[in-house]
Amino acid sequence: MQEVVQSVQRVADMIGEITAASAQQSAGVSEVNQAVGQLDQATQQNAALVEESAAAAQSLNEQAQHLTQVVGAFRTDGAPPAPRATVPRPAPARLVAAVAPQVARKPTPVKLAAPAPKASTATASEGDWESF
Repeated sequence: MQEVVQSVQRVADMIGEITAASAQQSAGVSEVNQAVGQLDQATQQNAALVEESAAAAQSLNEQAQHLTQVVGAFRTDGAPPAPRATVPRPAPARLVAAVAPQVARKPTPVKLAAPAPKASTATASEGDWESF
């Protein structure tokens, strides 16, 4: 009978050890599950940031092309204006209103007034001296 009691005691101890190991394993799986959830959230945030960055880069590229077109209308050192891109993008109305009159208008030459004749205050005794 004592052997039966000892066998039941050993089985109960084993069941206790299995229960403790299962609890530890469950806690470990729960931590891994939480970490995977955090990684998934970080991945989704990174994907959203990548999409925003790509959209911002595309917008910046379009703005740079538009600025190149607008600035290309100006001539320097008598060079002809830069050729326009094959697909021009319409400029905002406020920009066209501000830039178009300046681009379309040709500079007019400025006529300078003839210098006034110098008043001669030199006398015969001063010789070649002039008054300034």
